[in-house]
Amino acid sequence: MADLDMAAVRAFVATVDQRQFSLAADLLGLSQQAISKRIAKLETQLGATLFDRVPAGVVPTVAGVRLLPHARSLLVIADQAIMAVRDNPGPLRIAVLGERQAAMQSLRFYLDRHPGADTEIVLSNAFVTSRDALLSGRADVAFARACGGPRPLPDGIDAVPAYLEPLHLLVGRDHPLAGRSAVGLGDIGEFNVWVPGAAVPSEWSDYYRDLSEMSGIAIDTTQRPEVFGNSDSADGPAPIELLVERIAASDTLATFSGEGFAVPWHPHIRRVPIVDPTPAYPHALLWDTTNTHPGLPSLIAHFRDNYNNDLAADCWIPNPDRAFFESDQPAVSRRRIGNVRGRW
Repeated sequence: MADLDMAAVRAFVATVDQRQFSLAADLLGLSQQAISKRIAKLETQLGATLFDRVPAGVVPTVAGVRLLPHARSLLVIADQAIMAVRDNPGPLRIAVLGERQAAMQSLRFYLDRHPGADTEIVLSNAFVTSRDALLSGRADVAFARACGGPRPLPDGIDAVPAYLEPLHLLVGRDHPLAGRSAVGLGDIGEFNVWVPGAAVPSEWSDYYRDLSEMSGIAIDTTQRPEVFGNSDSADGPAPIELLVERIAASDTLATFSGEGFAVPWHPHIRRVPIVDPTPAYPHALLWDTTNTHPGLPSLIAHFRDNYNNDLAADCWIPNPDRAFFESDQPAVSRRRIGNVRGRW
C-alpha cells in the first residue's frame, strides 16, 4: 500500500474548505495547477474521485466525504509531530471567517501594535466555520459568535467579547431608502431583505433568525440560482460580488452588512445605518482552555482591554449573547461557554 502524500492531503482539505481550486491555491500559496496535480495524485493513490464540479466550484464526492475526517486528523497529527520535534509551538493560528470580516480588521489592528507576534491566519468559510477550525485543531483561537449554531460548543472552550458590530442596510441607489441618513429597524419590514449567507446552518443564521423574530422583518435566505448559478469555479466573481451586483441593480432588494465588513465597491450601492434599535453582531474570541501557546495571553488581553462595550447598552443583540457582552467588567468576563451555548 502506497504512503499518502501529506502535501496532497493538505491540498484536498483546503479545496474542500474553500470549495474552489483557485481559493485553495491562494490559501496554500500555490498555483491552481499545483493544487490540481496534488489532488489528482491523491485520487490515483486512493483509486477514487474526490471532487465533483458544480456551477459555483467543487464539492466532495461520497469518497471525498469519507476521507475528510481522516485527512483532517492526519494534518493535525503531522503538524503536532513537527512542533514536537522542533520544540517550538509554531505560530499562533487564528481562525477568521473571511478577509472582509470586521474580525480581520480587528486582528490587523492588534498585529500592527504587536509586530513581533508570530501568527498564522486560518481563513474559514460558511461551510467550515471558524468554530469548526478551532474544534478540529486547525486553529488555536477563533473569532466567532459564542452562542447558537447547529452544534453546541463543548466544555473547555472559553471566550471573551471581541467586538460588537452594528449592522447597516445595503441598498441600490434607486431603492426608496437610499437617500436616508438612517433607517429605523421598524421601518425595514415592508422591504425585501435578502441574506443568502444565512441559509447555511450556523451561529450567524441563528442570529438572523432571532433578529427576524424580534423585529418582524421577513429575511429571505434563498440562494437564488439565477444570481449564483453562473459563478465559475476559477475565474467567476465571488458570491459576495454577485450579491452586491444584484442589490445595486434593484430598487426593491436590501441586505444587511456589518459596519466593519469590507463590501466590494460599487458606485450604485448605498449604506444606511440602522437605528431604534441598532442590531449588532456579537463577535467573540474563542479558545481551548488546555491550549498553552505562549502567544495566546497577549491576544486575549488585547481584546479584553479594547472590546467596545460602550455600544452594548444601546444595541440589540440576542439574549444569550447579551449576558456575555454586557458584563460590568469586560476585562475579566471570561466564562465557560457552556453557560450560554446552544439554540434558544
